[in-house]
Amino acid sequence: MMWEIFVQPFADFGFMRRALMGCIAISVGATPVGVFLMLRGMSLTGDAMACAILPGAAIGYLVAGLSLGAMTIGGLIAGMTVALLAGFVTRVTVLREDASLAAFYLISLAVGVLIVSTRGSNVDLMHVLFGTVLALDDATLTLLCFIASVSVFALAALFRPLVLECADPQFLRSVSGLSAMTHFTFLALVVLNLVAGFHALGTLMAVGIMILPAAAARFWAVGIGALIAVAVSIAVFSSLSGLLLSYHVSLPSGPAIILVAGLAYALSLVFGPVGGLIRQAFPHRHLEA
Repeated sequence: MMWEIFVQPFADFGFMRRALMGCIAISVGATPVGVFLMLRGMSLTGDAMACAILPGAAIGYLVAGLSLGAMTIGGLIAGMTVALLAGFVTRVTVLREDASLAAFYLISLAVGVLIVSTRGSNVDLMHVLFGTVLALDDATLTLLCFIASVSVFALAALFRPLVLECADPQFLRSVSGLSAMTHFTFLALVVLNLVAGFHALGTLMAVGIMILPAAAARFWAVGIGALIAVAVSIAVFSSLSGLLLSYHVSLPSGPAIILVAGLAYALSLVFGPVGGLIRQAFPHRHLEA
């Protein structure tokens, strides 16, 4: 019984194994980036950047069809362009970064959906927006693992300045010239991992595996290393559970994965020992001498 439920889908079907490996790669690469987004108060930035890649991916689709290389390059160019434009608008006008990102996010989403819907089919639009994690081929899986490896090494190299920027960005600017480089490298990592998530989970779901496990981990851990470990564990568990749900209950795989991550967040919000609702309502009383 346990074998049939938990192991047999992956033992019998190669597409299930590739989907699981792709989701694990995204979890390892994207979720730590989501932790830093959360700590920097930029969680909604990830959502904006996810939709920012849509026009580039759509143009890549128009040029070369469902080509891995064309859609990846198009998404990277579009995402980095929106990030740089939003930063430029913030620096030369009175508009704050969140407002400028929101403006570009809405424009990008509208342009991307318009391109795909007018030049493609409804199936193509669903593929771009919600992904096809069960249709990952070897080339896409290799790309996801490569991006995850780049992210892990880049985060390891930038770990100290990233932590310092989360805690006190003004201090980092005053003592080091790494502040600007750290910020833009981090934004590049966000775009890179959103492009990876786009290939498996689609534009609208990619940010979910980045932010939801990070938000859930906040209720279970305090230190940044522990936050990353818990968040990655939740992301991998959500991927496994979502794929099993999609197999046994015939649910769309991408939304199933994100819904499991959302359930993990809801349970963490209620039962988490670090600021969860129950802990807030019934704090431990210290014994008085």
